[in-house]
Parts: sequence; structure tokens; C-alpha cells
Amino acid sequence: MDTQPLRIVIVGGVAGGASAAAKARRTNEHADITLFERGPHVSFANCGLPYYVGGDIAQRDALLLQTPESFWRRFAVKVHVYHEVMRIDRTLRHVEVRNVQTGQRSLHPYDKLILSPGAGAVVPELPGLPARNVFTVKTVPDSDAILQWLRDAAPTHAVVAGAGFIGLETAEALHRRGLRVSVVELQPQVLPAFDPDMAAFVQAQVQRQGIEVWTSRALAGLETELVGADQVVRTAVLDDGTRLPADVVVMSIGVRPELRLAREAGLRIGATGGIAVDDRQRTSDPDIYAAGDAVEVVQRVTGQAVRMPLAGPAGKQGRVAGANAAGGDLRFPGALGTAIVETMGITAAKTGLSEREARAAGFDVQVTQTHSLDHAGYYPGASLMHLKLVADRATHRLLGGQIVGEAGVDKRIDVLATALQAGMTVMDLEELDLAYAPQFSSARDPVIMAGFAASNVARNEVQTVTCAALQAERSAQRPVQLVDVRTAGEFEGGHLPGAHHLPIDELRGRLAELDPDADTVVYCKVGFRGYLAARILSQSGFGRVRNLTGGMLQCDAGAPA
Repeated sequence: MDTQPLRIVIVGGVAGGASAAAKARRTNEHADITLFERGPHVSFANCGLPYYVGGDIAQRDALLLQTPESFWRRFAVKVHVYHEVMRIDRTLRHVEVRNVQTGQRSLHPYDKLILSPGAGAVVPELPGLPARNVFTVKTVPDSDAILQWLRDAAPTHAVVAGAGFIGLETAEALHRRGLRVSVVELQPQVLPAFDPDMAAFVQAQVQRQGIEVWTSRALAGLETELVGADQVVRTAVLDDGTRLPADVVVMSIGVRPELRLAREAGLRIGATGGIAVDDRQRTSDPDIYAAGDAVEVVQRVTGQAVRMPLAGPAGKQGRVAGANAAGGDLRFPGALGTAIVETMGITAAKTGLSEREARAAGFDVQVTQTHSLDHAGYYPGASLMHLKLVADRATHRLLGGQIVGEAGVDKRIDVLATALQAGMTVMDLEELDLAYAPQFSSARDPVIMAGFAASNVARNEVQTVTCAALQAERSAQRPVQLVDVRTAGEFEGGHLPGAHHLPIDELRGRLAELDPDADTVVYCKVGFRGYLAARILSQSGFGRVRNLTGGMLQCDAGAPA
């Protein structure tokens, strides 16, 4: 009788690998579990790194969630940091490991292998690289290096390449340290995962707070000078010739999955460029599992494989991989891609599909945009929250949501994520029973208000048009009768070109001033008065009437019509 314990080897720590190790132990008390991590830390809070750079997290040790010693004491898992797995032999079922500090190599047999190699920061090949003051923000040593440079060199100007989550968080961190910060983004907007009309609110706030933003630009090169033995960047040059002073440069343009081990072992790589796994996190080799940023993930709304380098899914995948490698039976059905970021006093969150992603996936999309206070307006401190819902026009099923605001965004995006998980329709949203007290919400919570607006469209009580779609129609010179139903003061403060001004409270008595046969678009500030106007006109003999969803506030933010 074979009494040898099951040998589980895990490659890589952090969210995926550390979760796999802990769950494998909880599943199988007798397994021999070994984890190899090429860096100095087996488990650290990489999402907290920008806040460590900015000083919000003062103690470095707060980022270190587990150590080799704590892993052994609690989970009886042997952790070897500074050990890199160089090769997998699937036939003999062992891995070749190199001690990074000594160079010594050794072979370690496995019965089950779990890969969690993660994804490395992308650093483009640019004139001027490498340089002493060019950094990434991916590991604790990365952050240590930035802080050391800030202390030693006392820089005054920073350039951050990339306006995604980490890029904007790092820009804020450097701004809090007193530097003048410029953010450079290749896409025409910040937060490329969001729709442009929602990202525009974030960009406007970031710029108001003093950070310079260059969109539709790329770094073309870095001009350096020799300081001692090091090349040090002094100027960042953009692809249009713009020159930005730069004493610190942070590369945050994305991550690339670490696939060398998997490729060399002959494991299947999916079409998205991640390791292909099933819902038990098994690779094409049934004895090898994979988890984390290097694997493909099923997008639960579309059912399609995507890459989703987020901590939440990585931890769940690791848990499933660890359980199954140890003899359990867990499954990971995929993720929605729910994510949130705060920068310069504004929060943006997303779950499911954006409008752009939904259209690319082939959905006939219904979009509604609303602007609500995060709590009751009569209670002090209320701030505006912008919500965008994306739904399937045929079934009314919610496909995704995006929210931007100063407060309460996290609560509402989690409500929408739960609704997506449950396969709810927009009509289900208006029936939600959410907690209310004036300091927390309104009697009609912003999510419920968004559900009302989307349900009105779904029931064909009103037709809507987005700012971007209206702009496209007008650019194509399609005749549209525009009706501004705001007050005289609002109209005089700025309006869409060619609009008729008929305040909502005067509309019923002035219908004769409009052509009932024309294609009519009504609008107000946020959409509610426009909805009222659309109902009046559609029941007064007017043909096609549409309300500008989100109103002028949405147009002013990012898609002027």
C-alpha cells in the first residue's frame, strides 16, 4: 500500500498561489505542499502599493499578508522565496528550481502542480531606457525603489505612462507627495475599460485637482543625463513632440501574462493570450492547474474567455485550483470583472460589460444614464452620482453598469454586480428593496432611479438617445428638432446649437411652436424634465420623440452633441 502523501507544488505566490496553498491544506491535511516564489514576498497586497507610495499606508509591513514562517506555522506549507521555477518536466513530473540568490538548481517532484506565475508590468522599448528613475508599481520592491528615489533625489516633476487604475492611483500618490504630475495615455480617454462618457467625469476631476492629462499620446522617448554611474531621465518626449519635465517616470501601461513555463511545457494557451483552463482550473494537462493573472477567465455575461487581471478573481481561482489539486471538487464559473478605483476625490466603478463591450459582443444595446444624489438632498453633504446602465434591448437583461461619484459608489456597484450575477432585468432593479435613511440614501436609491429610467425605456414609455448618438446624427446632417425644456437661466448659460427653448412648465401651452411630424429630441440638465416633456409630446400627437439620456450634464462631461 502506497502511503506517500500527495505532493503538491505551487509556482508563484500572491493572490493566486497563496490562496491555492491555503485551500489545498484545508482540503487535505496530509498532503506535502511546497510553494516557490521568485520574489522576496510570498503574499503581499499589490493593490495597496500606490497608497504606500502616497503615504496613506505608512507601515511597509502592513502590505505583507503572509511570510514563509507564518505559512508554515498555520498551514504547514513549505514556502521558498527567491526561488524561481525554470522548467516543468511533465513526463517525469518534476520541476527544476533555481535559487535566485545562489544560482543553485534542484529538482522537485510533484503529483499535482499549480501554476500562478502572474503577469509582469509592460515596459516598452524606448530611447533612453534603462534609466535610474524609471519605475513600475507591481511589487513591494518596486514601491521601495520609488520611495527611495523620492527621498534621495527630491524630484519635482513626474510623468506617469498609462491612465488605467494603477496609473491614476500612482499619479495621485505622487501628487500627494508634492510633485507636479503629468499622465500620458495612448487611448483618447482615461480609464480605457470605461465608456468615454463616464471616464470624462474622472478626467475632468483629475485635471481640476491639478494633474495634467495627455490623452491620445504615447511616450516616444526619454532624454537622460549621466549622474554618477546612472542614466537619469530629465525629459519625457511624446509622439507629437511635446516635451514634459520628468524627474520620475512610472510605467503603468498594462501587464503581460507570464507564459514561458506554460508554453515550454506544451500547455494550451487560449486565444486571449492566457493559459487555457476549465472550470476546475485544470490546464490541458490534468495534473497541472493554473490560477491568477496568467490564465483565461470566462466573462459571465457573454460566456466568452477573456483576460481579467484582478485580485478578486485571482484569489477565487487559486482557491479552486488548490482544492481540486488536493482532491476536492470546486468550480469557478467565471467573473463579471467588477472593479473600482478612487483618484483625486472621485470614485469610478464598473461591473459586467461597458456599452462598447456589449456592442462588440453582438448585443442590441439599450443605454440609460441618470444622475442622482448619493443620499437625501436635505441631509448635509450630498454629492452627485452618475450611473450608466447597459441592457439587452430584447430581453431587458442587465449587461453592465458604470458609476462615477464622490461617495457611495462602492455600495451601488456591488448592488449592480449582484443583480448581474442573478441575471436580473432592469425591471427587477426598480423593485429592489434597499436600505434607506437620509444620511445613507434617498427613499428612491440611485440604483432604483436608474432602474426606473431603464424600465421606462424597456416598456416603451419613452425612447432615448445618447449624446454620442445624437452627435453622430447631427454630423450626418439628419434633421432633428431639438427642444430644451430647462429654465431661461439654464438655457442662457449654454445650450445645444439650434435648440428651441420651451421650459417644461410652459410646454403644454406652446405645443403649436413645434412641428409634430419632425424627429424630436428633448433634453434638460439630467434627463428627468426631458422624460416629462417626452411623455407630454408623445401623448399630444407628436411622432418620434426621444429624450436625451443623462441630459446636458452627460453631454458636457464627455460627448458634446
